Amino acid sequence: MNTQASHLVPVIQPREVPAALMDALKNRFSEQYSTALVVREQHGRDESSFEAPPPAAVVFAQSTQDVADAVKLASQFNVPVIPFGVGTSLEGHLLAVQGGISIDVSRMNQVLSINAEDLTVTVQAGVTRKQVNEAVKSTGLFFPIDPGADATLGGMSATRASGTNAVRYGTMRENVLALEVVTASGEVIRTGTRAKKSSAGYDLTRLLVGSEGTLGVITEVTVKLYPLPEAISAAICSFPSIEAAVRSTIQIIQLGIPIARVELIDGKTVRMVNAYAKLGLREEPLLLMEFHGSPASVKEQAESVQEIATEFGGNAFEWATTPEERTRLWTARHNAYFAAIQSKPGCRAISTDTCVPISRLADCLLDSVAEADASGIPYFLVGHVGDGNFHFGYLLDPSKPEEREIAEKLNHSLVARALRLEGTCTGEHGVGLHKMDFLVSETGNGAVDMMRSIKRALDPKNIMNPGKIFTL
Repeated sequence: MNTQASHLVPVIQPREVPAALMDALKNRFSEQYSTALVVREQHGRDESSFEAPPPAAVVFAQSTQDVADAVKLASQFNVPVIPFGVGTSLEGHLLAVQGGISIDVSRMNQVLSINAEDLTVTVQAGVTRKQVNEAVKSTGLFFPIDPGADATLGGMSATRASGTNAVRYGTMRENVLALEVVTASGEVIRTGTRAKKSSAGYDLTRLLVGSEGTLGVITEVTVKLYPLPEAISAAICSFPSIEAAVRSTIQIIQLGIPIARVELIDGKTVRMVNAYAKLGLREEPLLLMEFHGSPASVKEQAESVQEIATEFGGNAFEWATTPEERTRLWTARHNAYFAAIQSKPGCRAISTDTCVPISRLADCLLDSVAEADASGIPYFLVGHVGDGNFHFGYLLDPSKPEEREIAEKLNHSLVARALRLEGTCTGEHGVGLHKMDFLVSETGNGAVDMMRSIKRALDPKNIMNPGKIFTL
């Protein structure tokens, strides 16, 4: 399948959902089961620009047993199963491209255990990151992974999410300790423990983190927590050019300054955010930064960063030390996507997501900006540049195929550039539908064939979110 060419994703080998399965699901789940079109359509789309027919039915799971029973019934009738959290994924992960049923885990929203002494928390898969932090705030701990959207921990684990704090705290790969998962046969397994490390057998937790629902349905997640910093300070700094902002970031990271967040927003995007959120930010490329630690260490970090930024023309530093001030500044970053969409009414965004070694960031980003500017397609640009990750969002009129074609060419060129610079086709969004061809370019046919072998061994009927990551 070539998903790059059209916004309408063709259904591949659609599988019939027998009436007997629908009856069995209705009998088992009663009010937790729906075939209403509006419900199915809600569960048949995400934040990507792709379209596909909705699933045949939706099961609202409230327990691991509910998930297991739904998967067992689907397996009996050879019908696909697509996990659903809150629908914030960006690469078509939730689309029922081979038909099937959606299993919504958003009602599995219980915080099961908080082990403050061990710095861990165990939650059901439908718990969101904000809910976790609300539950643990009285312990003086927090969960740092922040992809922007208030995603579920099950979905964040499935896509190996990261976000603004990754430069200091890592991604879901580093922060998930253990999982409970329903396999393709409906069996419930557990991987990992609350111990900080283990050498016991294959690392199934790492295999399932990032598997995008293709190997099983995640039902419980145990993650690391961190002490709330004694002091937090945020700052914004404007720059005369994107290159100056990026060169500052590279030097900050290479000097080992333990900055917690460093985000790039280009001048065009700042303008969009100002209009959307009624802010008064200088409409130039800016870095949005955050520092965690003791009052003395935060002050030292901030002074070092300001000195570096000044060398590259950084100016108009604005500091925020209260939670309200920090929230105002971070609103600019988190509203970038919505601000961009509103800037061109009726548009859709093709969002890119590449990551390169920090030393190659300037080369990759500057060439990509020049190419995007030359195309004439409006775009927004933000980046978790502290770890070499950045995103373009190309804004296109869905009624104009030529705009999608231009945007896809820009996307292909950007990914090819990142791969030449020893980067990756996706730093955090995942492969889904949009990046299947890119995965082969990045890893090679041999590696993808190995992935297929794992998929066939663990899901011989190919019912777990089929048609994502690669084709069988």
